[in-house]
Amino acid sequence: MTQRREIVLGVTGGIAAFKSADLCSKLVQAGHGVTVVMTTAAERFIGATTFEALSGRPVHREMFSPQEGFHQGAHIGLARRAEVVVIAPASADFLAKLAQGLADDLLSTLVLATTAPILVAPAMNCEMWAKAAVQRNVEQLKADGHHVVEPGSGWLSCGQIGQGRMAEPLEIQAAIERLLVVSQA
Repeated sequence: MTQRREIVLGVTGGIAAFKSADLCSKLVQAGHGVTVVMTTAAERFIGATTFEALSGRPVHREMFSPQEGFHQGAHIGLARRAEVVVIAPASADFLAKLAQGLADDLLSTLVLATTAPILVAPAMNCEMWAKAAVQRNVEQLKADGHHVVEPGSGWLSCGQIGQGRMAEPLEIQAAIERLLVVSQA
């Protein structure tokens, strides 16, 4: 069992959201506190109840959540508590928002407000992943100091085989643990 650390798990829209449930479970089993923030698109693929059951905490979706207090908004409270912010899956849309500094929902605003390390695990169709704009956004994120767990290759839900599969939960968990060690030093 590792030392209990506070992790915010951001879940964006994509079929890989089911892997995020496994990641959440693994982090909780390792002894971490996990708070899940879902985008509206994520809720089209997996329900908040799944993450609430796995984390033992409410899922956050709204900017001004009663759980965090209206006076500061959920983005500030969660951003301050987080020791690592992980976005898995990170859709092409969310990568673009993050690379450009856009803040139009709870998760993108939280990412701008936190001083914690940020880890993204992209997941998308192989043709989307190969686009110059997506690769440019990933390079910008790296230049900004964010950490990226590259997607793997294999069968994709669209029926193609190629790079774009979200990294496996154990690989993402290992990257989180490395960031937690570095941030503690």
